[in-house]
Amino acid sequence: MQSHLPPLDRFETHEVANQPPVLEGRNLCAVNHALREALAREGADWAHGELTTLGAELGSADWIRRGDDANRNPPAFKPFDRYGNRRDEFEFHPAWHECMRWLKRHGVDTGAWADPRPGAHVRRAALFQLFAEIECGSLCPITMTYGAVPPVSRVSELAQAWLPLLLSREYDPRSLPAAQKRGVTMGMGMTEKQGGSDVRANTTRAEPAGDGWYSLIGHKWFFSASMGDAFLVTAQTAARGLTCFFVPRILEDGTRNAIHLQRAKDKLGDRSNAGAEVELRGALGRVVGEEGRGVPTVIEMATYTRLDCANGSAGLMRQALSQALHHASHRKAFGARLIDQPLMRNVLADMALEVEAATALAMRVAGTFDRQHDERENELRRLVTPVAKYWICKRCPPLTFEAMEVLGGNGYVEEGPMPRLYRQAPLNSIWEGAGNVMCLDVLRALRKHPRATEALQAEIAPAMGRSAVLARFVERLQRDLARSEGQEADSRRLVERIALALQGAILIRHAPEAIAQAFCASRLGGDWGHAFGTLPGSADVGAIIERAWPR
Repeated sequence: MQSHLPPLDRFETHEVANQPPVLEGRNLCAVNHALREALAREGADWAHGELTTLGAELGSADWIRRGDDANRNPPAFKPFDRYGNRRDEFEFHPAWHECMRWLKRHGVDTGAWADPRPGAHVRRAALFQLFAEIECGSLCPITMTYGAVPPVSRVSELAQAWLPLLLSREYDPRSLPAAQKRGVTMGMGMTEKQGGSDVRANTTRAEPAGDGWYSLIGHKWFFSASMGDAFLVTAQTAARGLTCFFVPRILEDGTRNAIHLQRAKDKLGDRSNAGAEVELRGALGRVVGEEGRGVPTVIEMATYTRLDCANGSAGLMRQALSQALHHASHRKAFGARLIDQPLMRNVLADMALEVEAATALAMRVAGTFDRQHDERENELRRLVTPVAKYWICKRCPPLTFEAMEVLGGNGYVEEGPMPRLYRQAPLNSIWEGAGNVMCLDVLRALRKHPRATEALQAEIAPAMGRSAVLARFVERLQRDLARSEGQEADSRRLVERIALALQGAILIRHAPEAIAQAFCASRLGGDWGHAFGTLPGSADVGAIIERAWPR
């Protein structure tokens, strides 16, 4: 019997058209002009070749897959073994270990301490930003290991045993005493459920246990990077109050310290990393810094990790921008590529300005860490580290959302990279002191270090004569600085203005004119709306987009 069914090709609907290819196989360093130029002017031009090679490696399909795998396969919580004995561990996907191995091998944790040549912290900051485009969770133990070196190095007994392992380029994930390992990482435990950012409200107590050890009893609400080999932990001593302690995870005799993991933290982002809630049931620790001076010790470590919050957010923003530009250059709507449509060009150029300014500011702050021996640079470091941490981290979530919107529905599905970037975007603003804490730290720096204001003004001054818009903006800022005493309620506005003035000054001095002029007109001159895509008509959006292009 003859069939009357129509040919099958009449029902073929699965033609794929008007979709971009996957963004891979690009050199993350080579396409990032703002990062490469900052590398040179901040004293780390010697690292240009290395970073170009590593940027090509990180932009490969293999590394994009590793970052994705580490987050799609979060660590498995293993509090007990099958017999009921305490195990207090997490099991990680191989991609996590590959990330950690790469970061340790290239000194993204402690390379600046192991080889303290001029520009070492800048080189490290650039690598941190590049890796943040691929995977952020593994950067958590890396930054804490970085920040732990200064306080640990000043305790002779700890420095002798632990410093060579902290400075090692080898990643060793085994749960062994430090003396049996090839390299170690650090974590921290400051936050408690009743106190949050108010570390002085900690209720964990420390009791002398003999031979220089203290026994810690308490509950930590967040124990970041809980598979570290040791942790800096705050606790109250009866004699002096809040003190910082060095607490190893595995003791010298091979027994597990009494750090009991209660549950894994089910976090919005940072899914690859093993954050946990812990009970300290007599965990042994040694004093770091002076007894009763726990806050200054913690702040010293946090100063370095706060720099990395800014670095990480700058890297996230760069990846989000690259995804948006890539999509817009391939996707067509209403008869033209998105990248050729005036309104979309305004949006993309506006985002590119934000990323350029964030990169420039983060790298300038990193430069001050290399020049702490210079009094003015050190004063500037004290002031602008919380400024950069506050502002760059605040700008990351709205920019990442805008990039997601450029991709439309494609940006909202979990198969692509945007949901992970968007979930990660708020983290750095919350971690290591949220926005209000940063603003209070800025006020404190202005009050306790009067020369910090002089250092800020000296940093901005060379650009003043080159932009009337910047000059007017700085005049208002100087009035705000003059009355900063007691202005806590208005401190967010003050910190925002400091950040914008710094960014404007850096861009005027070092960025192409199209970038500097558009940034100043929009961010400083007020010719801007309340969302990305509201640049003034005078902005050279073509030149701005071309500079940011992820080729």
